[in-house]
Amino acid sequence: MKDRRTVDELSIEELEEILRTRKRQERISRMRKKGRAASVTQDPLVESSTPAVPHPVTGRPPMQRSAGAARYTAKIDTPVKRKRSLKLHINWGWIGDRLLLLVEILAVAGLLFVILKMSLTINELNEDSLAAYVTLEPTPTPLIRVAVLPGGHTPPDVDGQSEPAQIPAHLRDLVEAITPLPVPTPGPEQARRIVIPAIGVDAPVVDGDDWETLKKGVGHHIGSANPGERGNCVLSAHNDIYGEIFRELPELRVGDVVQVETTTQTYRYVVRQTRIIEPTEVSVMDPTSSPVLTLISCYPYGVDTHRIVVIAELEL
Repeated sequence: MKDRRTVDELSIEELEEILRTRKRQERISRMRKKGRAASVTQDPLVESSTPAVPHPVTGRPPMQRSAGAARYTAKIDTPVKRKRSLKLHINWGWIGDRLLLLVEILAVAGLLFVILKMSLTINELNEDSLAAYVTLEPTPTPLIRVAVLPGGHTPPDVDGQSEPAQIPAHLRDLVEAITPLPVPTPGPEQARRIVIPAIGVDAPVVDGDDWETLKKGVGHHIGSANPGERGNCVLSAHNDIYGEIFRELPELRVGDVVQVETTTQTYRYVVRQTRIIEPTEVSVMDPTSSPVLTLISCYPYGVDTHRIVVIAELEL
């Protein structure tokens, strides 16, 4: 209930309490105007259960603080305290996670750059090899018939043997004893160029199919038949180095046309069969009773553990 007594009716203690309350309110108001934050909590007081004691002079009981009276407490948060509070709440774990994420992103970007650089370098080498085919004068090279198919990716060792690691151990002595076949005298019926429209091949053909010869183009196996002749005309080339001439050889399908040019004539062969075999299955180079063209390259691309063989028959 609101106290409706006048000032004259209040006791000295009551007046002092009212004065202290107003001074506290004025002090809080001045601090707010100066920009100093102040949080005020108001705790309502209930009427005291202590029995009222009459004033010794007036004989009146002291004024009870009603429930509407308030006690104010101010908690001041100065700029210095706020600065210290910010320092204490820096989340170092979050900062560390972001730094690790940045390092991982940079590492991945570096790896991608290296891969891209290697790919561009390989493409430049292949383009240079293809450009060299246009002006390169083919040079016949003698060939040692080894126990593996031509077109491999292992360079010759110090003894000049091609791909010794792929030759079975029990056959290496036989390979070393083989005498190189004589290089045939260039004639008008020897293969000079091969064109495969289905896979975009247009490359020169050189005599021989050893490591150095296949750097110059598609190699014609010495001792195999010339284009158009009855027998097996064997041609081989790399698929992922030195121009990647036979890279798309696995894309050939039955019925596709392969053209082999000589000095005097162009022969058309039609694809009849495609096989994936071991490098030691050299029987695909054996002579045949009919005009056959055999194309050989490594397989699969970039792995080169096997050979792909495409067999085509002469179109009569």
